[in-house]
Amino acid sequence: MPEIVPIKVLLVDDHAVVRSGLGAVLLSYDDMSLVGEAGNGEEAVRLCEKLQPDVVLMDLMMPVMDGVAATAAIRQKWPRIIVIALTSFKEKEMVEGALKAGAMSYLLKNVSAIELISAIRGAVAGQPSLSPEAAQVLIQDIKKPSNPVYDLTDREKEILALMVEGLPNNDIADRLIVSQSTVKFHVSNVLSKLGVNSRTEAVSLALRNHLVK
Repeated sequence: MPEIVPIKVLLVDDHAVVRSGLGAVLLSYDDMSLVGEAGNGEEAVRLCEKLQPDVVLMDLMMPVMDGVAATAAIRQKWPRIIVIALTSFKEKEMVEGALKAGAMSYLLKNVSAIELISAIRGAVAGQPSLSPEAAQVLIQDIKKPSNPVYDLTDREKEILALMVEGLPNNDIADRLIVSQSTVKFHVSNVLSKLGVNSRTEAVSLALRNHLVK
C-alpha cells in the first residue's frame, strides 16, 4: 500500500481551549498532521513562513491581526497554502470578507469532527465548503433586489429636493424662477419616474432611498 502523506495543518485561534480541542480531533486521523498553533493572525503569518502548512484553520476575530487580514497576507505570499475560515460568526460581512481575502472554505465552530476533516480533505482536493449558515446569508444577499435607477434629470432632482422640503408648486416656482405650469410638468415627470401616485409617496421614497442630498 502507498504510504499516506499527512495533510499538514496549522491551527489559528486566540483561545487555547479551542486549539486543544481541534488538535485532539486532528491527531485522531492518520492523514492529518498538526504542525503548529498560533494565537493571532500575525503569529499565523510567521508560522506559515516557517512551517509551510498545507491548510490553515483560521479563526476570524483575534487580537493583533484578525483572521481576514491574516488570510489575505498568507494567500498573497504563499498562494498554495489553503485557508479555511473556522469561526463562530455567520454575518454576511464576515463571510464575504474571509472569502474575498482568499479563504477557500467557511465553517462555523459548531461543525462536527467528521465534517471538519471532510472539509480539510475536500479543500486539499480543490473542493470548497460552506457551512449552511454561511451559504444562506450569501444566497439571501443575491436575492435582494438591487437599488432601482430612477433616471431623474438635474432639474427633476432639484424639484424633488424642494418637494422634500415641503414646498408647494407656487413656492417651488418662485424659488426656481419658473412658471407654475413648468413646475407642474416636472412634478408629474418625477411622480411617473418614481412610480408613485402622490407627492407624499414621492417624498417618502426619496428619503428612503437617499435620492436627495
